[in-house]
Amino acid sequence: MERDLKKLVASMTLEEKAGMCSGADFWNTKSIERLEIPSVMMSDGPHGMRKQEGEADHLGLNESIEAVCFPAACATASSFDVDLIQRMGEILGEECQAEDLSMLLGPAVNIKRSPLCGRNFEYFSEDPYLAGKMAVAYINGVQSWDVGTSIKHFAVNNQEYKRMCVSSEVSERALHEIYLPAFEEAVKESQPKTVMCSYNKINGVFASENEELLTKILREEWGFEGYVVTDWGAINERVKGLKAGVDLEMPSTGDYNDKKIVEAVKNGELDEKVLDRAVERILKVIFSYVDHRHPEAVFDRDKDHEKSVEIETECAVLLENNGVLPLKEEQKIVYIGEFAEKPRYQGGGSSHINSSKVVSALEAAQEKNRNVTYLKGFSSERDEIEAQEVEKAVQAAKEADIAVVFAGLPDAFESESYDRKDMKLPACQNHLIEEVTKVQPNLVVVLHNGSPVETPWAEQTAAILELYLGGQGVGEACDRLLYGQANPSGRLAETFPLRLEDNPSYLSFGGDGKTVDYTEGVYVGYRYYEAKKQPVRWAFGHGLSYTEFKYDNLTVSSEELNDENEIIVEVDVTNIGECAGKEVVQLYVTDKNGTVNRPVKELKGFTKLFLQPRETKKAQMKISARDLSFYSEEIKDWYAPAGTYELLVGHASDDIRVSCEIQFTTKKLLPFHVTGATTIGELLADFRTAAATMELLAPLQQNGENEEEVSEADQQMIQAILEGLPLKSLSIVGVTGEMIEGIIYKLNELC
Repeated sequence: MERDLKKLVASMTLEEKAGMCSGADFWNTKSIERLEIPSVMMSDGPHGMRKQEGEADHLGLNESIEAVCFPAACATASSFDVDLIQRMGEILGEECQAEDLSMLLGPAVNIKRSPLCGRNFEYFSEDPYLAGKMAVAYINGVQSWDVGTSIKHFAVNNQEYKRMCVSSEVSERALHEIYLPAFEEAVKESQPKTVMCSYNKINGVFASENEELLTKILREEWGFEGYVVTDWGAINERVKGLKAGVDLEMPSTGDYNDKKIVEAVKNGELDEKVLDRAVERILKVIFSYVDHRHPEAVFDRDKDHEKSVEIETECAVLLENNGVLPLKEEQKIVYIGEFAEKPRYQGGGSSHINSSKVVSALEAAQEKNRNVTYLKGFSSERDEIEAQEVEKAVQAAKEADIAVVFAGLPDAFESESYDRKDMKLPACQNHLIEEVTKVQPNLVVVLHNGSPVETPWAEQTAAILELYLGGQGVGEACDRLLYGQANPSGRLAETFPLRLEDNPSYLSFGGDGKTVDYTEGVYVGYRYYEAKKQPVRWAFGHGLSYTEFKYDNLTVSSEELNDENEIIVEVDVTNIGECAGKEVVQLYVTDKNGTVNRPVKELKGFTKLFLQPRETKKAQMKISARDLSFYSEEIKDWYAPAGTYELLVGHASDDIRVSCEIQFTTKKLLPFHVTGATTIGELLADFRTAAATMELLAPLQQNGENEEEVSEADQQMIQAILEGLPLKSLSIVGVTGEMIEGIIYKLNELC
């Protein structure tokens, strides 16, 4: 159905247009009956619907309809499977159509700067490339049902402490390299219907008033076509926000801010064309849903529950295994820890789902008549050592063939609105695990958590299975994985440091409540640990399987890359084990040109292969100039220096199996203006001035040859002095001021 939205906007009164720019209530947009503009409803996401028909809230406190809780983003990103995430999005899209929901608020793509962020469970990764690919898949899936998504929280929202007012102080380079790429990828590749601006300030400017982000970058550079909606209550000054690019304010503020918009138009403060444009964007998204209803959509909760089990099975990460897993039917197993009976499967806050069904790992084992007994051991909600429970659990572990401790973070430990204080599991859990290790070498620990935890007992355990917050199907998925009905294939989308103090943001995370300095720059997650050679518990991309994989025959379609072409990277992967499994093939790029301040390696490709025993398949990925580039603040654009780059392919960031080098040529050059402060080293490093600089140094070198032979140490010292010598200081070796000016003039001609 074709609609003339400009004509529709022109037929609205000023008051009606202003009214369209705020919600009717907590979840609905306003309607205008005389113009047949309907109200549409939206719902919190991203891993399930939180449709509220009664009293509404934005913190998960009040009841919502019964829905299916899928794995949270901390889990789904660990699948490294874009097809899986798109299928999950399609399921959610159909559910929304069946429940007449026009918008699902998600995905959340903020970077996991610190393990302490209370909302990390809802975010994909510490890596922007992975987060972007996951977001694209999710959005494409949901929007295939003509239901909108709202990618959030734009931008640099990486903590809950004072999130509504704190200013994230971040460099331009880190902003573009780390905190914006996931949004950029999603906008360019999948066009989410809306973008949700965050509460916080970015370098002193509220996100809801940040014209640089909302208009220049989002719309003009990236080509965003939808509307910008505030996070609930994120507006600071309504008219200023409208000018910057915020279209819809949520939730309703009555007509308080609507009147401000009307007044601003009447007194000339606000150009009515700005208001018209915002209303047109909102109407475009509303009618994209209204005109494309799907009467065939069905919300089958039982069917979707089974899908949630299948998805979580693909997401869980086997962190350690000495061969004790998979469990065997004839073994005597004891499950310890209340999470076995009451799993923690979702985070707290606005994404909290009223789940239709939850099956625990204990129930799943009982349904299959497994040889499993259960002891509470510790509470899933409180951090209390119950001596009698511990004693009974330890005795049972001693008598069993294998003990499985179900550990994790209680609901109160991580949630929206506040950050964690440390990375520790409750002391009662660590105590019990340590006691069990003393009597049972075959100890398996199963984790339920939304972000990394310290595991001081890791080296004393036989296996560790990370379930993350796996949705309402987590117990059944856990059973399948423990008993080998499914082969673990998840990989960590974030690094597990040995301890909190190792994290690059440790000294600055949280800030003083007014500002938080992103002092680590681009060195977030594995970028930091690799550069510092800092040992970690488990590296980014890590994950084990019940089989083994071999990498061979790395090839590239060309050994030369330029600004325009792409290179296809291929590698043979063989399952050399005895059971079928999936391997996540990861491609990293390394700059070999001595470029200052670049990470050791960066993820720039991945693919997931299913392989039968002894089967070989070819993994294929692509590399372009952008994948080699860093963001140059000097030219305010992406730049890769010409030269050599190494392509690293492997099982994890710390487990590279094969590599090769390629050559890159570019027509793009960084500006270079020579002054008296320019050093000899800088001139030698730039191909435009290197030859002329060598000529300049030749007389100095000849003078040195006439003197007595100098030691190697002295030569190195002289070389270092020369490289750090600015042109203006050549006077110390007898070059006149007039000559220096002439040299500078000639060198600038070359640039």
